[in-house]
Amino acid sequence: MEYDIAGNAALVTASSSGLGEASATALAREGVNVVVNGRDEDRLAEAVERIDAAGDGEVVGHAADLTDPDAGAALVEATVEEFGGLDHLVTSAGGPPSGPFLDTTDEDWYAAYDLLVMSVVRTVRAAADPLGADGGGTFVAVTSRSVKEAIDSLVLSNSVRMAVIGLTKTLSRELSPAVRTNAVLPGPHETSRIENLIEAGVERGEYESYEAGLAARGASNPLGRIGDPMELGNTVAFLSSPASGYINGTAIPVEGGLGRSNL
Repeated sequence: MEYDIAGNAALVTASSSGLGEASATALAREGVNVVVNGRDEDRLAEAVERIDAAGDGEVVGHAADLTDPDAGAALVEATVEEFGGLDHLVTSAGGPPSGPFLDTTDEDWYAAYDLLVMSVVRTVRAAADPLGADGGGTFVAVTSRSVKEAIDSLVLSNSVRMAVIGLTKTLSRELSPAVRTNAVLPGPHETSRIENLIEAGVERGEYESYEAGLAARGASNPLGRIGDPMELGNTVAFLSSPASGYINGTAIPVEGGLGRSNL
């Protein structure tokens, strides 16, 4: 399917690896010019090379720590200066530490809120005007399936990410019709984090091989596997395109049917 977004400009936060990188790659494959972001400049440069090689869009890296209150505005400004505007915003961020509720501190909660919520708030606030200009654009928030079903030992993610869903639903009305706003709720995907966990399991003797560990982690999914990050990225590209033009204010699980919630 032709998504008709070639030549557009996008900003994808936390995109030097994982699902953020997959989202940026999917957009670049559609010919979108993309600013990618990460904290580590060397890691970011490597991601820029990978994404640039995968697609036709121009790819530029901009290092920034999303917990810096000025980072969101700086990233938006860099995108507008580089490409002359901003058509698509995708926000992503790494997950907070795992652990049970009684082991968390006030500092853990504030840090998770700053990373997962305020980074989005600040970036969208800066992006609202350029996204709404010249015919309008899209905003997609990458969150987690934990907003629909709580996951054991992930109390910070279960709780704090809900605020992003409330924000995106509100923005789907406040920024419309110029800006369409949606969220994606990824389940397990074969990111570097999962790869590291499986490799550690192999070293401990839990799995005979990486392939065996990967199969074991996907066994409980109705599709019998965990996701390819590009499957999430392709969903983001779809939601950023006119092909999804009547989808607004939704939160779409991308988890192979792993969740059991009816809504």
